[in-house]
Amino acid sequence: MAIGNVTPDSFYAASRLTDMAQVVAWAHDTVAQGADILDIGSCSTRPGSTPVDEETEWLRLAPALEAIRAEMPETPLSIDTFRVEIARRALDQFGPMIINDISGGCETMFALVRAYHAPYIWTLRGDLCLPQKHPELHDLDLILDPGFGFIGSPDLDYACMRQMDDLRRFERPILVGVSRKSMLWKPLGIHPEDCLSATQVLHLYALQHGATILRVHDVKEAAQTINIFERLRD
Repeated sequence: MAIGNVTPDSFYAASRLTDMAQVVAWAHDTVAQGADILDIGSCSTRPGSTPVDEETEWLRLAPALEAIRAEMPETPLSIDTFRVEIARRALDQFGPMIINDISGGCETMFALVRAYHAPYIWTLRGDLCLPQKHPELHDLDLILDPGFGFIGSPDLDYACMRQMDDLRRFERPILVGVSRKSMLWKPLGIHPEDCLSATQVLHLYALQHGATILRVHDVKEAAQTINIFERLRD
């Protein structure tokens, strides 16, 4: 899953897409490099950020979805939003797509994705027992995301990653998003721009412990990591 942000303030500057020509070029490039899903965000959720209002989020998101659908209608899309109405408008206007909600969800969001039969990325924010606590959600098309970066600290992120195998019992796809996050650059005393190799180390670990989707900034390198992992597994 390739990360594209139509925002001016996402934490990793290289992921920012400033116009529709850049959006289309990014979509073509990342798919050519091995992306299976394009994840578009238009409201930064980096720690400490103030979310833009709903209409601003939509005015950024809709042209990007329209441009990609026009150029690549068969490419699976995901939208990174915690707002129910943004998800509803996107599904109504642009058709089936994944809803990637970092908030952990709410009854209204669960009802929406149930009604639209939309795959839903459920961000567990470190509580890997949540699926067990909420059997009423098991009819949803769930993708489980441990929530690295939203758990509280790098130490808590790593503690959660060491327990990630526990999610296998739910027999759902497991998404891991660690690309260039603070759990890498803070302990190493570097910057997000310097985290490419460290990101691949965590990608390999995540694959070994149940990850089935990697949400990444650097598609080519992640695809290479997956290739080598599959050779090791064989």
